[in-house]
Amino acid sequence: MPAASTLAFDRTHIHPGDRICIAISGGADSVALLLTLHTANTAKRESLGVGLSAAHVDHGIRPAEESAADRQFVEALCTRLDIPLHLHQANVPARVAQTRASGNPETIEEAARAIRYDFFHTLIASGHADSILTAHTLDDQAETVLMKLLRGAWTEGLSAIHPVVVVNNPGQRPGKILRPFLQTRRADIESFLRAINQPWQEDATNADTAYTRNRIRHHLMPQLRDYNPSIDQTLANLAELAREEESRWQTELTRLLPQLLLPGKPVRGGGRSVSTVPGESAISIEIDRLRPLDPALRRRVLRAAARQLGARLSFDETARLLALCGFQTLPTVSSRPGSTLHLADNLRAERSPREIRLYRQKC
Repeated sequence: MPAASTLAFDRTHIHPGDRICIAISGGADSVALLLTLHTANTAKRESLGVGLSAAHVDHGIRPAEESAADRQFVEALCTRLDIPLHLHQANVPARVAQTRASGNPETIEEAARAIRYDFFHTLIASGHADSILTAHTLDDQAETVLMKLLRGAWTEGLSAIHPVVVVNNPGQRPGKILRPFLQTRRADIESFLRAINQPWQEDATNADTAYTRNRIRHHLMPQLRDYNPSIDQTLANLAELAREEESRWQTELTRLLPQLLLPGKPVRGGGRSVSTVPGESAISIEIDRLRPLDPALRRRVLRAAARQLGARLSFDETARLLALCGFQTLPTVSSRPGSTLHLADNLRAERSPREIRLYRQKC
C-alpha cells in the first residue's frame, strides 16, 4: 500500500513552467490525481513548478441531481486547493442521435469520449493548458486491451491507452494528453484516499452492465484472475509491447510507402491520371512491388493505403485484398484483371494486369 502522503506518478513529460490541467470527474482516480499533483506542486523541495488547473465535463447522461452533485463536489475540492476549474456542459444523447442520423452511429461511450477530448483540445488550443492529464489506471489499461481483443483489434488497437498522446492540430497550439497513473492500480488509489480521509464520488453508471466495459470489469476480469492473478499486469504489458511494435512498423512504413503507393492510374504513353474533382482520390500499387515483401508487411502496406483514403480495413477485408492481388486463395475473390471488391467505408478495389487500385466511392 502506498504511503498516506504520496502516490507515485509518471513525471517524465511534466516540466517546470508547464500549464497542466487535470481532467476530474469526481471519481477516486481523478481525485487522487488532482491531490497528488497539487501536493507535488506545493512541495517545499523539488516542486513541480507548474501552473495547475482542472477540467470537469458534465456529459448530460445521468439524472441532473447526480451530475450536479459531482460538479459541486469537484468545485468544492478545487476551491479548497485553490485550483482554477474549467467546466463544460455537454449533451451526449443528442450527439448519439445525430451520429445515427448521419449513418455513422456512435455508442454512448464513444460519443462521451469524443466530446470530452474535443473539450480537452479546446483547452490546449486556447492556451489554458499545455498538457491535459487523465487518471487512467493500470486496471483501465487491462480492461481496454481486453475490449480491443474481443473486438478483433490489430496491433495498434492492442496498444490501448497510450501514456502520451501528442495533440498537434493544424493552425493550433500543440499540446499533450498525459496518463501519469497508467502503472498504478485502482486498489492502491482507493487505499491512498482512505488513508488521508479523502472522499470521492461514486458514478452509478460504473456499475451498469449495459456498458461493455462494466461487464468486462465486473464479470470477465474477476474470472480471468482465477486463471492468472496477474492478468491485469499481463494485459498492460501486452499493450506496451504492441505500442512498441507498432512504432517500429510505422517507422518502416514511413520509409517504404512513398516508393510503393502511386496516385491515380496509368495512362497510355506513360504517366498517371489523377482526378481533380474535390473529394475524389485513388491510390494504386504495382503487384510486382508487393511480391517481394513478407506477408506481414504486405498487410500493413494495404491497410496503410486504405487509411490514406480514410478507410479502415478489417482482417477479413485485408485478406480479400490480398486475394485480389493473388497472394491468397479465397473462393469468393478472383485475382483476374478487371475483378473488383466492395469494402467497408465505401472503399473499392480494382485489379488490373499490373496493379491494384483503391478509391472511395462517393455516396
